[in-house]
Amino acid sequence: MTQRINYQEIAPRGVKVLAGAHVYINQSGLAPELLAAVYLRVSLINGCAYCIDMHSRELRELGVSNEKIALIPAWHEAGQLFDAREKAALAWAETVTHVSTTGVPNNEFEAVSQHFDEKELVDLTIAISMMNAYNRLAISFRTVPASAV
Repeated sequence: MTQRINYQEIAPRGVKVLAGAHVYINQSGLAPELLAAVYLRVSLINGCAYCIDMHSRELRELGVSNEKIALIPAWHEAGQLFDAREKAALAWAETVTHVSTTGVPNNEFEAVSQHFDEKELVDLTIAISMMNAYNRLAISFRTVPASAV
């Protein structure tokens, strides 16, 4: 794969604005492992090789087992490997990422609301939205994964 455009060089101010959301989320109080798992799940749904590579590495650096990372695509079949809060976040990530087909139904909102207060839920949704934006940039401009360089 060859990179089409280095969007970070072409539009540094735009990327800086998006990075501001990332800084906000990192300071939100949501656990780094939870955020990285959500980022990986969103990136897997979108097929973003660059972000899949990056967030898999990030999870390993955070001490998450290879087994747990490998089962993120099938978290709902992974028994007790994921706790209830992680499962709720991953389910929310899926329904928000697939918004055009799910419409984010009330039952999904009610389920995630049992594990996150309103502020956490807004922050989690910002994180999911931000990752979808990053995926669209990386996929559109064919950003090459670090492991493929």
